[in-house]
Amino acid sequence: MLKHLFPKVHARYAASANGALLDDFAAWLVSAGYARHAAHGHVRRLKQALERMVSAPLARDTKIAAASLSQAFTSPTAQESFQGTRRAFEHFLTARGQLLTEPDAGRFTPLVDAYRRHLLEVRGLAVSTIEQHIATTESFLTQALSADAPLLELSVLAVERFVATEGRRLKRQSLQHIVARLRAFLRFCFDQNEVRERLDVIDTPRVYRGELPPRALAWPLVQRLLRSIDRSSQLGWRDYAILHLMAHYGLRPSEIVTLTLGSIDWQAQTVRVRQCKTRSDLILPLTGQTMRMLRRYLYRGRSGSARPELFLRARTPSGPLTHCAVDDLYQKRARMSGLPLQGTSPYCLRHSFAMRLLDRGVGIKVIGDLLGHRTLESTCVYLRLQTGALREVALPLPAPVSCIVEDAT
Repeated sequence: MLKHLFPKVHARYAASANGALLDDFAAWLVSAGYARHAAHGHVRRLKQALERMVSAPLARDTKIAAASLSQAFTSPTAQESFQGTRRAFEHFLTARGQLLTEPDAGRFTPLVDAYRRHLLEVRGLAVSTIEQHIATTESFLTQALSADAPLLELSVLAVERFVATEGRRLKRQSLQHIVARLRAFLRFCFDQNEVRERLDVIDTPRVYRGELPPRALAWPLVQRLLRSIDRSSQLGWRDYAILHLMAHYGLRPSEIVTLTLGSIDWQAQTVRVRQCKTRSDLILPLTGQTMRMLRRYLYRGRSGSARPELFLRARTPSGPLTHCAVDDLYQKRARMSGLPLQGTSPYCLRHSFAMRLLDRGVGIKVIGDLLGHRTLESTCVYLRLQTGALREVALPLPAPVSCIVEDAT
């Protein structure tokens, strides 16, 4: 692999003290999806770092402590690049079981680990949901207790103070999730005799369905956003294809990132969408316009990667997008368009899709089926009336009528 990355000077790398390790690292970078130029730079910087870190050559199966890498991967001129190489090298060592990390010495680590197992084995939550619970738990333990205070001293006042602090920085909708996670953790602590009294009885902020303003964008504004995307590059084609599918088919960001090349049936002109929220599959018909757009995207906007995902990261290593990346690219394209889209999110495209169908006379049940909803109540959240629609409903004021009062006398 060194010969592939360094066709002219590969002998210099192979003959170095850590040539075998460099060759393994180069092979791992290529297999992980790193572009050739990126892998070239990582191997070159690793060679320099290893020469600073150790004098004797390292065997291929040598275990390396994570703390020892800090000093080796420093550079006064290219610190950011060396830190990127360090992270890649740590991933490489982790994949081979050769990275030694210091155990977490936090005093609540055993409790948090036990709670993590409880969430996974007893409650059966998804890994991403568990991480959200753990993040809230660790933040609460850090803020609610002093450095040396035991958990038994946890009081109602400390819980209320934490909720009040979070409430000053979060909206009510987000604070609801924090309170729910906190309740679950405090209930677990009481069941495990970690606290003296029940502390999980916490009032949650009230949120009413339909209290927020409509999120749907006017369809001409959505079209202008799509037209504003420059499709002269692979990145432009990828972003255009993503936003096109969200606007014309109401897909969620979490559904976009699960699409694969096999999700598209080119003969039947359909796409199979895996709905993470309802854990079901939804088959949607594709229009001729969308089929042509997808063919152009695969030809011009997608690299010849062997990965099955339909949409890939633009940066190395090659891999699937995350739903957070979809939000980032929407914000980027909205900002570059110069359109009045401040405060919007990619979910607004899903709402716009629903409102467009409603304006065309499509029934609410059909709209709910296309959105993948199980209840009409969920669909009605997307169909809140716009101000313009309310103006059309209002009746015109009657013209003033002059009254003639006759003298009764």
